Amino acid sequence: MIVFAAFLLTVPWTIPALINDFWVSVIAEILIWSLFAASTNLLFGYVGLLSFGQALFFGFGMYGVGIGIDQLGLSFWPAFGLGVAAAMAMALVSGIFAVRLTWHYFAIITVVFSLIFYFLAVSMKWLTGGDDGINFTLPPTFSFGATQWSFADPNFQYFFILAAVALCFYLMHLVIGSPLGKAFMAVRENDVRASLIGLNVYLLRLTAFVMAGFLAGVAGALFAFFGRYASATYMFYHVSGEGLVWTIVGGAGTLFGPIVGTTLFIIIREVVSTHWEHHSLIVGTMAILVVIFAPKGLVGLWRDILDRAMAPRAERAVSTEVRTEP
Repeated sequence: MIVFAAFLLTVPWTIPALINDFWVSVIAEILIWSLFAASTNLLFGYVGLLSFGQALFFGFGMYGVGIGIDQLGLSFWPAFGLGVAAAMAMALVSGIFAVRLTWHYFAIITVVFSLIFYFLAVSMKWLTGGDDGINFTLPPTFSFGATQWSFADPNFQYFFILAAVALCFYLMHLVIGSPLGKAFMAVRENDVRASLIGLNVYLLRLTAFVMAGFLAGVAGALFAFFGRYASATYMFYHVSGEGLVWTIVGGAGTLFGPIVGTTLFIIIREVVSTHWEHHSLIVGTMAILVVIFAPKGLVGLWRDILDRAMAPRAERAVSTEVRTEP
């Protein structure tokens, strides 16, 4: 973790020296999409809900920023807040209906919500720009106290994205380790038993749904600032499918699984796509292999390897303690 954190903190200087400036933007994009995959992981990995609607909240986060800046003339923080609030509001409204269902019914209704608002975004060209989306100019500066910063500065942009993503993952870590997180996992394992011991399953699922909408909304708002535009394309359910694949390959139900899966596939996309246009075949093949041979994902596989390696040491330690007892 220390090495990983040190790497992320030195990316703006080490990556251009080793490769080129382009990969700094790629790593920033990986961070954003990792947060999006984490929203899928919160529902699927910890609550047991297979959602294909996370792209809807990602798109609301994007459009909240785009519309706020382009049409309402908002500055950075109000636009950012509008994007996140819009995503959470949409998650609350859709979640009230969606979390009443489970299994494939839940997956289907999340797809339906995503399609409804995707076609609305395409048709409401006066508000969303239709197929072309919204291109906007970043607010010139925003301030922390007496100091002013510009998001147009690549280094500041990277560190802002890194800080926002790290804060969201830390908050998710706190939630998972809290009684609320344990209640989520109880619902995932057996919702009937969870209800019998007094847990409000519907309220817990709705809470997780809104929290996942928050994570996706933050990711969408960051991506809007990163790309300086908002587009209905990112509200389509296939974007949710990508996040789900990244989560499963990295390791559903693990905190850092989405980061591992997202990093792997985006690097494959960037490296292979310059030489072969059918790079998605590699992604699909790898996803199938991981599901077959490492059903817990790459992080889960790594944990199993470590457990096997540590097991003989633990056995030797126990046997030593037994022999030394009087």
